[in-house]
Amino acid sequence: MWLLMRSCLKSWVYDNYNLQESWREAYDAALDWLKSPDTWLSFASGLIQIILILILGRIVKKIVGRVVERLIRERSKNSYRFNPRRIRTMGRLIGNSLTYSINFILIMMILNQLGINLLPLLAGAGVVGLAIGFGAQSLVKDVITGFFIIFEDQFAVGDTVQIGAHKGTVEEIGLRVTRIVSWTGEVHIIPNGLIAQVTNYSINNTIATVDINLPYQSNVDRAMAILDQALSHFKERTANVMGRPQILGMQSMSQSEVSLRIAVECRPDTHIEVQRLLLAEVKKILDDHRLEIEA
Repeated sequence: MWLLMRSCLKSWVYDNYNLQESWREAYDAALDWLKSPDTWLSFASGLIQIILILILGRIVKKIVGRVVERLIRERSKNSYRFNPRRIRTMGRLIGNSLTYSINFILIMMILNQLGINLLPLLAGAGVVGLAIGFGAQSLVKDVITGFFIIFEDQFAVGDTVQIGAHKGTVEEIGLRVTRIVSWTGEVHIIPNGLIAQVTNYSINNTIATVDINLPYQSNVDRAMAILDQALSHFKERTANVMGRPQILGMQSMSQSEVSLRIAVECRPDTHIEVQRLLLAEVKKILDDHRLEIEA
């Protein structure tokens, strides 16, 4: 028993001594490496190259951005051939795609400067990308739907649209999501793959309508003539009105009242504003001519 304990103690002391020697050798090697001028020269050279790569990437992104902006301006001048809405949206998409590509190249160049072999990394990334492609079908669907939205010109940046329960102005169309801002300030981020139906309010002119309820015994012809004459200059109130308001006639009739409808064509997505102006103008006309409305 004593011999066994003595042998174990001797073995532990020997191993501990060897471990200390190994740590001491590693420490000395690291210290020599840090003290070597070649180490700091190589570190400074790599750092300078990385900084130059970042500066070059920033310059390239600036130049590419200026080129894209110039192309967009040139295409926008030929509005009779190109849709300005689509040009503006395509400009943002192209700019984002080029930015992603440049950033990817910069990352690869920096990793190469750090001494990382890119061939196994790219091969592994290909395998991982294939696996993700099978597992991330919704992501692929979002991207494909985003391209179809742009190429089919369903809507563009700056349009007022309704997607599902959300209505607002399109702020950005990305490769994966669409961002819209409601008139109260809320930002809605919608995956493109979930966009099944879109209502676009910014393509065609809209119609603003106002219904006026008059007492049943009112002289309808006189009321229509007064409104038609008084609203003849309504177009001068705002540039959003595209024509003279039309008195369409009786919209409905009941035992106590009759309803007259007024309609006017206005620019896309301005019918609410024009309707408010038209209501105010009609109220003034009714007051001036002492025409009563049914409560």
